[in-house]
Amino acid sequence: MKLTLNLINIIKRLIPVLIFGLSLTLLTGCNSETQNTTQTEDHAGEEAPAEETHSEEEAASGEHSEEVHLTAEQRADLNIEVDTLQAGSANSVIQRPATVMYNLDRIAKVGPRIEAKVVRVVKDLGDNVKVGEPIAQMSSVELGKIKADYLRLKASIKKEEAHLKREQSLYEQDISSQAELLQAELEYEEAKAEMDAATEALRLYGLSHRDIENIKAGSETPLSYFYLSSPLNGQIQERDLSPGQTVGPNETPVHVANLSNVWVMIDSYEQDIPYLEEGQRVELQVRGVNNERFEGDINWVSFALEQETRTMPVRAVIENPNGILRAGMFGTARIFTGKEMEQAVISVDAIQEIEGQPSVIVPGDEEGSFRPVAVMLGEERDGLVEIRSGLQPGDRAVIAGAFDLKSALTAASRSADHGH
Repeated sequence: MKLTLNLINIIKRLIPVLIFGLSLTLLTGCNSETQNTTQTEDHAGEEAPAEETHSEEEAASGEHSEEVHLTAEQRADLNIEVDTLQAGSANSVIQRPATVMYNLDRIAKVGPRIEAKVVRVVKDLGDNVKVGEPIAQMSSVELGKIKADYLRLKASIKKEEAHLKREQSLYEQDISSQAELLQAELEYEEAKAEMDAATEALRLYGLSHRDIENIKAGSETPLSYFYLSSPLNGQIQERDLSPGQTVGPNETPVHVANLSNVWVMIDSYEQDIPYLEEGQRVELQVRGVNNERFEGDINWVSFALEQETRTMPVRAVIENPNGILRAGMFGTARIFTGKEMEQAVISVDAIQEIEGQPSVIVPGDEEGSFRPVAVMLGEERDGLVEIRSGLQPGDRAVIAGAFDLKSALTAASRSADHGH
């Protein structure tokens, strides 16, 4: 008995729903018949159906008839992104992988020019140095002997110079002969030649003119001591020195680098050759520094491809005023070729095929509405494609979520066809 009462209650609840559904079906059928009858009467005697004429107009304008309306929540769920189309061309910007390295014109590998032992290290890794600033104090027995010989010759030339002046004075007083004067001049020139040779030897071993002038006998600093100095303004990037270590003239244990700008080696492709040349602007973005871009110019384009990778090296000089860029960093270089930029460009992913035509989905007149526009495409490169007709630079278009919007448009079209 209880089961029978429950069944009766359920049937009572369903009766209004069934009546509403039946009424809606009858009403739709009547409206459809009335609409069809009206259309048949209105268009009796016309040669071409209105639907075909409308389709021809849409094809001529590059627009499809479908349009879909989405709520704000639906747009968010589909991750739809709309942006303004920029002017450009497939070849106006070339994007390629790149590697940061030292500017070899601004790096110095420092070492002694004579075998020497390290006394103490003045500058450590990461320290900034200026031109001529000491990096390490060294000691060389051989250099000490050359300095001692230089002091001896320095004293000798003073002696010969005094002798020459005395002979000149005696000769003017007819006290000394011309032969004695000539002999004094010869001895002075010989001493001067030896002095010049010793000075040049010291310069060859890396001593500056000031260092040579400061060589004195009896100083507290041994004559064997000298300094390794920096030849440029920069930062110590490598140090392979420790006190007591012996370093030969063929070794460069200290590297000084000026990092105010760096070289960026770009791996371009064979098809890029017609578009690349020196002087083109380059914009670099590296991993780990996402929000900063570094600018520079191409200063060398190789005339040969790498045998293994079949890539063509391109070198750019990039400004690095804050020292953020480090040798060995990987990134992406965008090369601005300077080609004409008159057409709209869009990502390849934004192009969808609708009704057999390449199309771009654009916002409709109403909020949340979208419709496809048939376009003619041009050249494609690096994920970008040119739009030669259908849309212009400055037009708004869907650049993300186009595939999902295409599915929604297709579903709306099928629903409309089924209704007719």
